[in-house]
Amino acid sequence: MIPRHLVIAIAVMVVISLGMGVYVWHMRGHFDRGSSMILNTQPVAAPVSGPTESVNLYVAYDNAGVLRIRPARIPLPAGRQERAEELLRSLLDVYLGKSSPHALGSGSEVRDVYLVEPGLAVVDVNSAFADGHRSGVLTEELTVASLLETIFTNVPGVEQIRILVDGKERDTLAGHVDLTTAYDAAGISKLAGQLLSAQ
Repeated sequence: MIPRHLVIAIAVMVVISLGMGVYVWHMRGHFDRGSSMILNTQPVAAPVSGPTESVNLYVAYDNAGVLRIRPARIPLPAGRQERAEELLRSLLDVYLGKSSPHALGSGSEVRDVYLVEPGLAVVDVNSAFADGHRSGVLTEELTVASLLETIFTNVPGVEQIRILVDGKERDTLAGHVDLTTAYDAAGISKLAGQLLSAQ
């Protein structure tokens, strides 16, 4: 005859096994429903703290081949470097939106902006920004003029800007616009003025 305590122990183990099976089945249903959702792989930027300021974003419009000034109110930090990063992220939000006037490749982002010496800023974009960029002289000029004039206008003391891709120098953005040189404020302002007056 089987001892009574052994029968009780076996009964408890069967109940625990059944309970675990029901729990796993229940959790698997949750996982299957969750995995069918589309995941957003865009990195999440840290929330910006600081007062909201009025700024001018220089937004490119592909259909007309022009830049347009778009006033915006965005929270900006006090530091010039962080200010430049937030301005460009706000501009990219416009370009990555559903009704974008100047579509950029999926996953495009500004990784960092560095102020490396007085008057010189370095804008570091990711490879998705450059690799997914449409090729064409005007399209690439619109992108560069938009990004750089937004910084020159809203960040005091920046006189030259270089663009890197994933922290490295690249010959062109998408085959045309030269990225091996530093762009000066006067030259970009002149280009932006021509693109603004083309409206």
